[in-house]
Amino acid sequence: MEKLAIEGGKKARTKETKEGAKYGIEELMELVKLWGLKPDTEEVVRSALEKAWTGRSPHLFRYYHPDGDSMTRRFEIECSKFFGVPYVLATNSCTSSLIAALVAAGVGPGTEVIVPAHTFFASASAIVVAKAIPVIAEIDDSHTIDPIDVERKITPQTRAIIVVHIKGLPCNMDAIMDIARKYNLVVVEDVAQAAGGWYKGKRLGTIGDIGCFSLDHYKVIASGEGGIMTFKEEWFYTRAQSYHDTAACWRPNRYERERKEGELFAGENYRMSELQAAVAYAQIKKLGNIVENLRKSYKKIVSKLDLPEGVRTLKDNDPDGGCRYVLGLLWQDKEMANAARDALKAEGIWGSTHDTDVRDWHVYRYWEHILEKKTATKEGCPYTCPYYKGKLPDYSPDMCPNTIDYLSRSLFVGISPHFSDEDCQQIAHGINKVAKILAERKKKNQALLHV
Repeated sequence: MEKLAIEGGKKARTKETKEGAKYGIEELMELVKLWGLKPDTEEVVRSALEKAWTGRSPHLFRYYHPDGDSMTRRFEIECSKFFGVPYVLATNSCTSSLIAALVAAGVGPGTEVIVPAHTFFASASAIVVAKAIPVIAEIDDSHTIDPIDVERKITPQTRAIIVVHIKGLPCNMDAIMDIARKYNLVVVEDVAQAAGGWYKGKRLGTIGDIGCFSLDHYKVIASGEGGIMTFKEEWFYTRAQSYHDTAACWRPNRYERERKEGELFAGENYRMSELQAAVAYAQIKKLGNIVENLRKSYKKIVSKLDLPEGVRTLKDNDPDGGCRYVLGLLWQDKEMANAARDALKAEGIWGSTHDTDVRDWHVYRYWEHILEKKTATKEGCPYTCPYYKGKLPDYSPDMCPNTIDYLSRSLFVGISPHFSDEDCQQIAHGINKVAKILAERKKKNQALLHV
């Protein structure tokens, strides 16, 4: 009889299989192609890579890295330094971040969350996904959530407020935080469109309880897709980790029992990959300079404005803060705003308006998913949830008239971090020119009506 190897016998298998690389040159070249190099240059890159290739496969999963050097973790550490917060969690999107933030904060069945009427729909959708009731609040003439309407809409069921620094414009965080403290509410900052901006010396996303950022392609910095969460409190961070990775790979001992009640529960998979993190790591190092240059360009343009009656810049919650990739102008009426947009385009200046009669996921009146209480299944949760003891909001397309008014009269001029002094001078001149002529025509037409 043969002996078992464990008892001193001969091994049944003496040869080890040499594993091939999971990811190699072909995968890397597909990434190189995304940068749009010329075909002959691609071949030069391929040749160089093939000569330098060691055969070692990269590890593209953030956890259990063989070298202990996760790119995602390096990115989180860099974000922690940049934003000045002790805890940062990278995710696969800002929407995921918002959902995880609400769950971490205890939002769920029977609760309400206040959200502005002007934001991308994801801000409101996240509330329903977290099994809570969205309460839609007006914006004011800063284009951000109106603190007065926020306080008006607080009920015993209110658990949190989502504030959105839309278009890089800072919310009135002093007023919001005063309200939150008064009613013991959690504040989640949606910083999807304002990464790197400030409010009275504090980074946006670090003033409330949890900050949620986007790394979508169209944001201030990007990794194609991706998100960031910032925390001041460890417990929110721990619970957000649990929800963003239900497999609990993030724990020191993944399989041990929970260390504190509320640490472990069923969640989702919102993890960021090493590929996203590699791009995001390079981008976060640029963010400070991007925002600094945006603010310089903005100030140069604003300092040269000489606006007539009938148009003004938006109310500014912090003239020295924000992210400043747009300049917002509020006109006397919708017709002037649209005329200014077209006139500026002819002057060589890009501008955009909000036509509130056109479907746009950034305007609450087109959120029929919520206004009509649509749900994925016929049971209708959370609107039919027995834990909800409040009165459902009276949703309608006309429920926030101030928001519709401000949106319809607003025009935004794009700002670039690459503007020269001449660019700023010409843009300011163009705005002044258009505003003056349109104001004079408006005044003349009004005078004729009174004849």
